[in-house]
Amino acid sequence: MARIFITGSADGLGRHTAGTLIGEGHRVVVHARSAERLASVQELLDRGAGGIVGDLAGMDQVRDIAAQVNRVGRMDAVIHNAGVLHGPDVFQVNVVAPYLLTALIHRPRRLVYLSSGIHRGGHADPTRLVRDAHKVTYSDSKLYLTALAAAVARLWPDVLSNAVDPGWVPTRMGGAGAPDGLRLGHLTQEWLAASDDPEALTSGGYWYHQHREKPHPAVRDERVQNELLDHLAGVTGEHLR
Repeated sequence: MARIFITGSADGLGRHTAGTLIGEGHRVVVHARSAERLASVQELLDRGAGGIVGDLAGMDQVRDIAAQVNRVGRMDAVIHNAGVLHGPDVFQVNVVAPYLLTALIHRPRRLVYLSSGIHRGGHADPTRLVRDAHKVTYSDSKLYLTALAAAVARLWPDVLSNAVDPGWVPTRMGGAGAPDGLRLGHLTQEWLAASDDPEALTSGGYWYHQHREKPHPAVRDERVQNELLDHLAGVTGEHLR
């Protein structure tokens, strides 16, 4: 059974993912931005999950989250599930934090990054981040995150790195009227994190409901990837090695 860390697992898809993986016998470490939020998943803790607290909007707290994870032990998989839809922390939470955690957490066997189909409407030029990072939209952030997943797959051939579009599902973020099924919204990331299915043991994919799809062309553009990585290294002081 795998040991799996899931960011943003106090509610929504992260919580459902954690619950399913625990039910399958995996050792899951959940994450919440505060002790109060962690208390809301006591049911998961009672079922054996480990708990980690830290706010992804703060760079020092992201570093502390990585340190907490490393103290637990090497993860078999990390699911970068956390995200925010609006506000000044979109780029920090949706892109910088996953990058920094990727750089600092002891390298797992598998990495899964939660993208979105609307990444296709994002701005593809990472150089704009130098002057306009505060203007990054949710679509922009998911484009950059999907490019990060592809870059990690290219740079770390010993790691299975994939991005997942969970669909528009009825969570707090998606809203009650979302048209996609909730179960399908967390099935693919569970599968990529823990399954021995040959398709799940591939890297560099952009997945929707367990099917590979084509992401925005910029995602697989090595120039775009490298410019993004250079910017994130400059922001965090950490390089992917």
